[in-house]
Amino acid sequence: MYTLHAKVLDRNTNAELEPDTEFNIKIHDINDNAPRFEKEVFYASVPEMSEVGTSVVTVTATDADDQTYGNSAKLVYSILQGQPYFSVDSENGTIKTALPGMDREVKEHYQVVIQAKDMAGQMGGLSGTTTVSITLSDVNDSPPRFANHSFRVTTVESTEIGGAIGRIKADDPDVGHNAEMEYSIVGGHDTFNIITDQATQEGVIIIKKALDYESKKDYDFRVEVKNTYLDARFIHGVQFKDYATVKVTVEDVDEPPVFARNPYIIEVHEDTAAGSFVGIVLARDPDADNKPVKYSIDRHTDLERLFNVDSVNGTITTLKSLDREMSKWHNISVVATEINNPRQTTRVPVFIKVLDVNDNAPEFAMSYDTFVCENVKAGQVHKIC
Repeated sequence: MYTLHAKVLDRNTNAELEPDTEFNIKIHDINDNAPRFEKEVFYASVPEMSEVGTSVVTVTATDADDQTYGNSAKLVYSILQGQPYFSVDSENGTIKTALPGMDREVKEHYQVVIQAKDMAGQMGGLSGTTTVSITLSDVNDSPPRFANHSFRVTTVESTEIGGAIGRIKADDPDVGHNAEMEYSIVGGHDTFNIITDQATQEGVIIIKKALDYESKKDYDFRVEVKNTYLDARFIHGVQFKDYATVKVTVEDVDEPPVFARNPYIIEVHEDTAAGSFVGIVLARDPDADNKPVKYSIDRHTDLERLFNVDSVNGTITTLKSLDREMSKWHNISVVATEINNPRQTTRVPVFIKVLDVNDNAPEFAMSYDTFVCENVKAGQVHKIC
């Protein structure tokens, strides 16, 4: 709008011949501006499996033409790319889901092109476009599943309690906390337990009780896996658990000999002649092949060499006569060694108690000197003369 004021003046005298006249000039708009979006690319997300008609994002364009005159600035929105997955409200530019059951695990990213056209969308109108990058966010709609429903684990019998012997893994196509799983042994187990490695989402099998190859070589149990966090919208009619069988095989290790008792307490009378029987120690190889063992005395525990042990049958005998009055107890160590593997040894303490026999006559503690009066009577106790 322009406003002009005009005067009529006498050219010679410059006098006004009539009052000012006001002219209002209004510029009529023509459609010379195309709609423009604030950004060339918008980013938005919507949960997967959303119902049809769920709003995703609203993108609006502006038109510099006159909003109040004609249709030059009247915009209509349409979708050029992104069907049939999404639609756009023609009046306000709100993008909505248009296809049910969109699954992030099938397709996660979508490029949607939105057009804004002026002249109310009529032929000859100007237009502008923008791209909307839409990502389907994850919901917990997929249960964990074992790709292999049978696992085999091998471990040695010497594995310590609390030690890990193997890992198993279920797959969950969800992400983040929707993919977090927890493993458990169905019905529990007295020898094994399974815990979840939070970093890898693997099930770690650990030992609860010491293993013994000679007692039991094979175990099997069922493992259950399930999501830690469930979405109530998707649990109906879907089994959000899976199961697998784990078979554990225990392998033998070469173990040292084991004595029948620990310690041994043996009694023997003093003054027993050299070579006399004292007692027997017995050890065996706990391994399945039961290798033979030999016996010996740790001479650091028998410096006086009072005893001997038969290397084959473990019989302990005396090498010298024992004296209880010199020592009431003798503490020695007997060593059992596998003949085929000298590195496998075990020692056991043997406490030998020396029993008393009557081998000492009474002795006076001192010598006594006395005198008697010459006239003392028989049976009279000594008195001063």
